[in-house]
Amino acid sequence: MPPAGKKKKRKKKSVKAKTVKVSPWAALGLAAGFLLVLFLIVHRCEGGEGAVHGAKVPPGVWRYGIDLSHHNGGKVVWDSLYVMTDQNRRTVRDPYSAKDIKPVSFVFIKATEGANLKDPDFKKLWNEAGRSSLRRGAYHFFRSSKDGETQARNFISTVGDLRVKDLPPVLDIETIHKGCGKELLNQRALQWLKAVESHYGKKPAVYASSSFIKSYLSKEITSNYPIWVAHYGKDKPGYEDWVWWQFTDKAVVKGVPGEVDLSVMKAE
Repeated sequence: MPPAGKKKKRKKKSVKAKTVKVSPWAALGLAAGFLLVLFLIVHRCEGGEGAVHGAKVPPGVWRYGIDLSHHNGGKVVWDSLYVMTDQNRRTVRDPYSAKDIKPVSFVFIKATEGANLKDPDFKKLWNEAGRSSLRRGAYHFFRSSKDGETQARNFISTVGDLRVKDLPPVLDIETIHKGCGKELLNQRALQWLKAVESHYGKKPAVYASSSFIKSYLSKEITSNYPIWVAHYGKDKPGYEDWVWWQFTDKAVVKGVPGEVDLSVMKAE
């Protein structure tokens, strides 16, 4: 017996690890399965072709156009711009999911904003679009707090000359600053429109939401200048006399990274 107060030490049993034999074919299958799962995760995280759906296209026969600025980021593949839609008319990236595939035929690019701001990506996007087969147009984001003629000079000096086939310049009116009334807004917008028309010899267009058009824009503007209306989530816009209709800012278009604004004009 062990001395009092001492416990007898027990010998630990050694446990031998069991080796599980896996056939080469089973190992290969496991590896392939792991790689497939990894590929699908990465593909989805990176917005792979088969992973992304976008906004629904309204019913109709259309010509499609996008608008771009530095906010879009990434590289535009100008020779591979397509609007692909599935059986539910949703825009998709995967050509194998597409029921209908139509080329993008025009692009509007942000040039300027207010009295001094210039979009940092304008020149690059403008020149790239000029080398493509698309019709291109430039737009100015209007600030009602600034003089219209000053804003027009900012736009003209940034855009430079236009080609015959270029789309008309666009005045993008979305906001009205505090303290500015409807009369002053229209006065300054008309200053821009008339100055740009005089310089280019081409009548500009006006972009605005259907509600903004009805609430703020005068008949002198809506009756004399082509309208590019913005109205999302509807089968038709709330303003009827339009040339272009931007129906979403959440479309996916092959050749453009991320989500993009998508517009239509009636096919001729």
